[in-house]
Amino acid sequence: MSPMLSQLLSAPTAMDYQPCAMATLVTPVGELQLNANAYGLSHLTVMGSSRTEILLRHASEAEYALASEHIEQAKAQLARYFNGDLTQFNLSLAPKGTEFQRQVWQALIAVDYGQCCSYADIAERIARPKAVRAVGAANGANPIAIIVPCHRIIGKNGQLTGYAYGLGMKQQLLMLESTSKGAHFTLE
Repeated sequence: MSPMLSQLLSAPTAMDYQPCAMATLVTPVGELQLNANAYGLSHLTVMGSSRTEILLRHASEAEYALASEHIEQAKAQLARYFNGDLTQFNLSLAPKGTEFQRQVWQALIAVDYGQCCSYADIAERIARPKAVRAVGAANGANPIAIIVPCHRIIGKNGQLTGYAYGLGMKQQLLMLESTSKGAHFTLE
């Protein structure tokens, strides 16, 4: 039986999506910042980027403990991912986003390790074939890098396309995943 994929969870109110805990993790692609709320991981960003300027909300001890547990689970799974021992994350994720963005992000989670697809492929998967540009925008707004694998989305012609943390990091992630899967792509 294969492990369950990570799932995007809904928080009761908009404020509940705001993270209340934060930690960092040094990885082969740089130092990552992980943020979580009581419902799951809310952000995974690269330190030094503008995306790490995330305000933490005050929370009860119980909420903070839950958020911290989500971060510790993510750190453990990320370590296994970077060691080549994990190909599928199984985490609670609770990012804030529109219904459309959340549909796109859930479709990204379903893109298998070592595989790549295009924005058009994702648009088809969510039954919105004409929303290719909107899918690209939602992909770019993804607040949980690596775990919600927006790095696996490439141009329809097989070339690497934009990535919030640069094409070099995208290429590193794809190379890590391709060592056993044989994914093919080219750098523009």
